[in-house]
Amino acid sequence: MDLRKVRNIGISAHIDSGKTTLSERILFYAGRIHKIEDVRGGGDGATMDFMELEKERGITITSAATSLKWEGHSINLIDTPGHVDFTVEVERSLRVLDGAVLVLCSVGGVQSQSMTVDRQMKRYNVPRLAFINKMDRTGANPESVTKQVREKLGADAVMMQIPIGREDEFNGVVDLITMKAYFFDGSNGEKIRVEAIPAAQAEEAAEARTHMLEALSMYSDELMELLLSEGEVTEKLIHKIVRDATINQGFTPVYLGSAYKNKGVQLLIDAVTRYLPSPLDRKYTAINPKEATERIALESDPTKPFVGMAFKIMDDEFGQLTFVRVYQGTAKKGEMYINQRTGKRDRFSRIVKMHSDKREDIEQGEAGDIVAIMGLDCASGDTYAPEAGYATLENMFVAEPVIKMSINPLTREGIDRLGKALQRFRKEDPTFNVFTDEETSETVIAGMGELHLEIYVERIRREYRVEVEVGAPKVSYREAPTVPYNFNHTRKKQTGGSGQYGCIMGTMGPMTDEERAEAGAEFMFLDKVVGGRIPKNFIPAIEKGVRNMLVKGPLAGFPVVNLKFELNDGKYHDVDSSDMAFMLTAQELLREEFGKMKPALLEPIMLVEIECPDSFQGSVVGNVSSRRGMVTSTETQGKMCKIIAEVPLAQTFGYSTDLRSMTQGQGTFTMELCKYAPVPGNLQQDIIAERKAELQPA
Repeated sequence: MDLRKVRNIGISAHIDSGKTTLSERILFYAGRIHKIEDVRGGGDGATMDFMELEKERGITITSAATSLKWEGHSINLIDTPGHVDFTVEVERSLRVLDGAVLVLCSVGGVQSQSMTVDRQMKRYNVPRLAFINKMDRTGANPESVTKQVREKLGADAVMMQIPIGREDEFNGVVDLITMKAYFFDGSNGEKIRVEAIPAAQAEEAAEARTHMLEALSMYSDELMELLLSEGEVTEKLIHKIVRDATINQGFTPVYLGSAYKNKGVQLLIDAVTRYLPSPLDRKYTAINPKEATERIALESDPTKPFVGMAFKIMDDEFGQLTFVRVYQGTAKKGEMYINQRTGKRDRFSRIVKMHSDKREDIEQGEAGDIVAIMGLDCASGDTYAPEAGYATLENMFVAEPVIKMSINPLTREGIDRLGKALQRFRKEDPTFNVFTDEETSETVIAGMGELHLEIYVERIRREYRVEVEVGAPKVSYREAPTVPYNFNHTRKKQTGGSGQYGCIMGTMGPMTDEERAEAGAEFMFLDKVVGGRIPKNFIPAIEKGVRNMLVKGPLAGFPVVNLKFELNDGKYHDVDSSDMAFMLTAQELLREEFGKMKPALLEPIMLVEIECPDSFQGSVVGNVSSRRGMVTSTETQGKMCKIIAEVPLAQTFGYSTDLRSMTQGQGTFTMELCKYAPVPGNLQQDIIAERKAELQPA
């Protein structure tokens, strides 16, 4: 396998930008499928949306992988969901991919989820191309979308093509490198017709090419000199500069088309093979488990020791299927490899290449490959290598759940099946949490949003045939201190034999933004004790005591965040002091004196993006205000209005139904977690009272 001709790419975008439709066309033109199916509208449904729920709802829920050949290149492609509730699917895919295609709607442009995907791409330094889809839609404006990519995403986006016609007259594109016009004929756009640029667009194309070359000259002195001397710029030189700038310096080439109308897709695949990196172009490192600060360089070399990351887990009727990105070496069928987290030896008994939900057996997976292993027992994010303590790959970012609801089977027979379902989904999806509420003994599921939990409940009913009853969604509030407090707390307990003695002194209070960024967490423990006033071996017990109290805050039993605990002094007793004594001292301090820091309840605030006909703008904005929301911007495009607002999560339940009735079914919205903010004082008292009533034993 020639690694220079391998591409691992993901297709990511805001919901409803046409990712799955684009994936379907790519598979068709590459000869991987022989019939195009639509995301919505009967038939067998799109290849990459293989779950029944995906076909019914017309949305992507889980990322699906496939592989295809194009002009001598091997492409591993992952189609990811657009809905923010399934953001972990995008996160883990981008964690292991070498490049990506950011799909944008020619009318909607850069939307809220486009920004989230952009942040994820930047987090893992993933080079990308942009594809402006739906050029056939009324109001298509690729120049405006490209400008938004530059302004809102901070990317150096430059159009590599201009459209020939637009909206319902969109016929093809002019390629600004070859300066030729491309038309897509045949029943499915499979026949590409190349002609001279239409005379009416010759001047526009020449201007656009000059603009493109000027933008590229910022990345190449050679091109700059050629432009100044008015020398001839060869196609080969342009391709080289675009490739280098895309891979190394954040340049984003922009392509145009309409996946649904079968136009422009083949030129996008050409650009993927030409400009996006191969595994050899990306530098990957792992952590040395023996020395956490040391990085080990990984090489995309099949002859080196194997290092791979299990980035996605799925369970089906054949058992667990583990998707693995091979970073170094070769994974061979039948060989034993060691899970770096658990130290357990696992046999790779069967290795397969995935095509959506179909699998093809292979003998081995080489560096740069994305394969699936059957029958492994591991967790998402685990690293495999030939020996224990060899190398650990940095895990992916996992967002905290913001919404929870109770779930109970309606029959006794359903208890076991529900347990199996929850165990499986928790393993597959790191953002889906399951726990038992100690006070009520109810099983509680937590996730990223209403749709996220609704999909899992529906899957439990269908795949495990368990009828369940779900409680009303509950918001995950947080408790946070607002003022510092100097403490001096002593615990003395005398029982028969040795007693318990601990005395701790110091300061606790809110963290600053800088401290939170430095700690990378919501809790900071500082040990400033000198002179052995408290023996060093007792300090971890004090920290553990504080951490124990963070899980359920003393205010209303919600998790505590933004706490800085500085231990300055204390006293101990030779006989009565112990780890247990100091741990209980710290717990007692927080239980009794947490209120001295004037704690506030924090609630999740969602960034909500609403699109509706402008005739309904007044009632939609009024409704947002009635939900304690704050409109941050409104924008009118043609007859549609885009409203961006920040609304407390507690006020968003059932919003989809309300929006539909307010806009005669024409309004749509997306939302994602924006931040945590203090709850207004009058509501805080009500929430605390309600919570305390809940926690009262029946």
